[in-house]
Amino acid sequence: MADTYVRERSTEGRKDLRYPAAPEPLTVPVYDNHAHLEITDGVEPLSLKEQLDRAAGVGIAGVVQASGDIESSRWAVDAAASDPRVLAAVAIHPNDAPVYAAGRRLDEAIAVIDELAAHPRTRAIGETGLDYFRTPDAAVAGSPDRAAQHESFEAHIALAKKHGIAMQIHDRDAHDDVLETLTRVGAPEKTVFHCFSGDEAMARIAADAGYWLSFAGNLTFKNAQNLREALAVTPLDRILVETDAPFLTPVPLRGRPNAPYLVPITVRFMAAELGLEVDELCAQLAANTLAVYGAFH
Repeated sequence: MADTYVRERSTEGRKDLRYPAAPEPLTVPVYDNHAHLEITDGVEPLSLKEQLDRAAGVGIAGVVQASGDIESSRWAVDAAASDPRVLAAVAIHPNDAPVYAAGRRLDEAIAVIDELAAHPRTRAIGETGLDYFRTPDAAVAGSPDRAAQHESFEAHIALAKKHGIAMQIHDRDAHDDVLETLTRVGAPEKTVFHCFSGDEAMARIAADAGYWLSFAGNLTFKNAQNLREALAVTPLDRILVETDAPFLTPVPLRGRPNAPYLVPITVRFMAAELGLEVDELCAQLAANTLAVYGAFH
């Protein structure tokens, strides 16, 4: 069962570990395009079923369960196989790629991802990409960490193409190199920037290339004007919404446990920023999700 593998989120520096009350339900259902439901959080951790039931109660019709290592990728596939409200994304996270490489296991790990990607409930390779923040040596030319991240990223791009599924990109402090890699090796047909972190200029480049931009709760943060400017110039048919749960809980609940049932907060914020009716935006977000990942059931 999916709930047999869990990790705990750190509580360091966080004052309120209670799950917030549910927001007002959406009347047009949408989907959480990226969550990590294998990571437990808060003083009363929620099971997979509890997470999905709470989400359904506020108009969240499904969740794409993302991964970062072999164990979480297997968990994602098990979760998707056990509940029609879940689709799986499988990958080795860029911060984990150097760890596998140091143990001479990166090729083996990618082979496991290849096998899991063949499952009919796996609809994306993700999250993969480049991270020069948590692994700063990856930004250094010629470093082993850089070589591992780039090797892993390009291998995952190849897997998305091989299996004909989407790819979810993790990009932190590596915008230029991520875009260069996608251009050089050729992006998968359906490429998503998970938790988009660029600015208006990057959003235009990504949208012009046919990529989707997925926005999370950090869009609501006071210091995230770059994300709001990026959202404003992104074509409506290229916008997705996600939680990255249990992280990036939207304002005014920042710091508390995040979950798919809190998506309506971010959706309503997005609608206000875009000057759209909430129902209109929801219909577009749902259509975009299904265009990228296919039907949930």
